This record gives sequence, C-alpha cells and structure tokens, in this order.
Amino acid sequence: MKISKYILPVIALITLASCEDLLEEKPKSIVVETFFNTAAEVEAAANGIYKPLRDNNYAVYETTLECQADYAYGRGSWAPLHEYQGFNDANISRVAGLWNAFYLSIRNANLVIANAPKGNAISEADVKKYVAEAKFLRAFNYFQLVRNWAGVPLRTEANMLETDLAKSTPEQVYALITADLTEAEQNLPDKPAMNGRPSKWSAKLLLADVYLNLKQYASARDKADEVIKSGKFSLVPVKTTADFQTNVFGPELVSTSEEIFFFKYTRQIAQGNYMLWITNHPSTGLFNFGGAYVVYGQTTDPFYQAWNEKDIRKGLWNKVNIGLGANTLLSSKFIDKAAIAQNGAGNDDPVYSYADALLIYAEAAVMAENSVTPAAMDALNQVRRRAYGLAPATAAPDDYVATAYTASTFQDLVLQERAYEFHYLGKRWLDLKRTGKLKEVIQKSKNITVADKHLLWPIPNSEINFNKALDPSKDQNPGY
Repeated sequence: MKISKYILPVIALITLASCEDLLEEKPKSIVVETFFNTAAEVEAAANGIYKPLRDNNYAVYETTLECQADYAYGRGSWAPLHEYQGFNDANISRVAGLWNAFYLSIRNANLVIANAPKGNAISEADVKKYVAEAKFLRAFNYFQLVRNWAGVPLRTEANMLETDLAKSTPEQVYALITADLTEAEQNLPDKPAMNGRPSKWSAKLLLADVYLNLKQYASARDKADEVIKSGKFSLVPVKTTADFQTNVFGPELVSTSEEIFFFKYTRQIAQGNYMLWITNHPSTGLFNFGGAYVVYGQTTDPFYQAWNEKDIRKGLWNKVNIGLGANTLLSSKFIDKAAIAQNGAGNDDPVYSYADALLIYAEAAVMAENSVTPAAMDALNQVRRRAYGLAPATAAPDDYVATAYTASTFQDLVLQERAYEFHYLGKRWLDLKRTGKLKEVIQKSKNITVADKHLLWPIPNSEINFNKALDPSKDQNPGY
C-alpha cells in the first residue's frame, strides 16, 4: 500500500451539501468564530477545496471530454457525446453534477480567502500561503467552467452570500483567473510542504495554459519558459510501455520528477482514482475491480493508423473485444492490479506535468514569433524522444527539424503530440476548440458535422431555478 502518499483529509465543516445551508447566518457564525484561527485549521479548510474535485468528479469530467475527442467514443449513456449533436438528458444531468462540484470547490476556496486573514493565531506568511492556494484552486475551477460553459456567475469571497448573480462574460471570468494566478505565483511556496499541494511553479504553468487559451502567446511562452528554466523538473525516462504504466503513471508512485500539479490518490476506499473503473474491462486483468469501459477507440480510425508503431505510447492502447468487434481499443495508461475498490486505485491524476510545460512553450513560442525556433522545436522533440525510449534532453537522428515547418504546420504537430501524450486526460477536445480546428478534425476523422450547440455545455436547470438573476430564455447556452 502507498502509505507515504499525502492524503488531503476530509472535514465535515467544509463538506456542507447545500447552498441553502451555507447561506444560513448561524452556520456562518460558527465557522468564523471557531475556525480559521490557526494554521492547522486553515490548512484543513484548504483541504476541503479539493474534495469536490477528487470525489470521482474530476475523472468523470475528463471522461466526458475524452468521449468527444476525435480518437474516442462513448459507450452506453456516454454515446451521445461522440455524436456531437448536443447533450441528451443523461449527459445534461452528468455535467450538471460537474458544475455543482466546481462551484462547491469555489465556495470552499472563498471561505478560506475570506476568513484566513481573520485568524487570531496564524502568521501572516501562513495566511498568504493558504490564500494563494485557495486562489490557485479557485482559478483552476473557473478555468474549467469558462472553457465548457463560457460566461458563468462569478462567485467570489465578496459576494458569496448572494443568491442571485448574473452571468459574467468570459472576459470577466478570465480576468479573475489571471488575477488569482498572478497572486498565487507570488505567494505559493517554491516547493510545497506536502505532495498534492500547488507550488508557485504550478501557478506559473496553469497561468501559461490560461494565456495559451486566450491566444496571448508571448505571455504563455514566457510563463512556461520560467518553469522549464527553473531546472526543477524533468521527464521520467522510459524504455517500454510498462515503464510508462509503472514509473510515470503507476499506483505505487509518491511523486516523480515531472509532477507539477497532480491530484493525489491512494489505495483507500473513496480515496482512489475512479478513472481506472471508467476505462478498464474485466477481461484485461489490469484493474482488479473489473471496469465499466465507457470510453474506447477503434484501430480503424485515421488517428490510430497514422500513429508510428515505434512510439511507446501507442502501446498504451490495447485491442479488447467489449462486444463492439475485434478492432476496439481500450486505454491501459492507468493500471492497478492491487486496488481495493472501484474508487480505490492508487494512481495519481497528472493534471499538469513537465510535458505540459514543454508543449505549451513550444506552441506558444512559435505562435508568438510566427516562426519555428530551435528552442521551440527542441521542447517538442524532448517529449517525442522520451516516447520513443530515448534520452529526452539529447538530440536524436529522427528529431523533427525546424526548417520543415511553418508556424501553422508546427501548431498542428504540437496538437498531434499533445494528443499522443495526454490521451485520457481530457485535453484533446479543449485543444481542438481553442485552436478553431474542432469541426474540421471531427468531420475528417468521423465524417460528422458538429452541431454548434455541442460546443458548450448546458447551464443546469437547478442553477437557473435557484439563481433568479438568470433568465432561462437569454442566459441558457444556445440550443438548450
């Protein structure tokens, strides 16, 4: 058992279930007067920000995104996602749960931001550190919301007791995200005291990703470059598929040299990674609690057929007949043969790794300068070399050459590399959206025209009914 991995504890105070409970004055009074006074209490409250994300929800979020990727399909109730014509009732309900999880995490972050500075037995340094952590996580949550729902109600520590809030524009949401992360990178520690908490490098890399989505390429390049030039991170070398499964994504790992911000899991019931249950099939024996195999690929797809057989990452897709034919592919990226429950696998979720820093830098540098620089090409080649079993930092004969690409074709090359490197991490659909290539790629790969309404997720009816500042006829996303 992975007993040394840091587990973010759960406290009842931070897991109040309903918005109505939060808005009652008496519970609020108890929180302010008897909690948030010491560093230990504020840390416990900060731990509560993670719980709504780690409780299976982030795995469900990534799966929802993956079912929409050009290389993947959804099975059962997830199947409408790969039809691209909008969400049916089952998936509307599913993403409503994700909306609630993101906002519950935001609510818990707002509690820390509002109340930590009022503590009577906590140092100013600790206040800054925990408020920075809360702002990092608040920004992280809003980054998911704005990319999938666009404009959303902007709930902060200043208005958290207000029930009725109008939608803010995407620009306003991004302004809060960048402000939160700018503060976070200044006040988060260089190295977190425990695995699973963000550092200033986590904030810089998330900020680089935000700038990339905003097409502020020079800023994205510079933030990613700060992470690279820090010298604190490196890619874990591999030689085989098993090396990826064990040394990069393995259930026994406490941390690795490429970890920048991961959701941490362990072999304890309700403390493990749910993605293994989602992706595995009982016949493979890679996860000892079977699996729901709700997302899959096909060997006949152009994406898979064009993938070089020398790329070790291709071996993380296995042919498994799940009743859909012999050409069906399932991911074996995450395996744990000693998990203790469906949600009791020990594998961490690599939200941001050193590969993210390298590939964000590569794309942003080229787009900012409108030319393929040697540094940008080398950043991409480092990720590719590792995938071919080579030393990441040493030039190789089969490296891509900068002179062979324009800025546009290089961006396509980076997107391809990101798809290979980050499959089943929920990044492909968002990459295709932010680059404006989504409809073209889906049409080419699956011969389906993506409906416009499928580009955004529906705002939950529960939010519209509860929040009187929202007008169902005007504020619901188009097509719902």
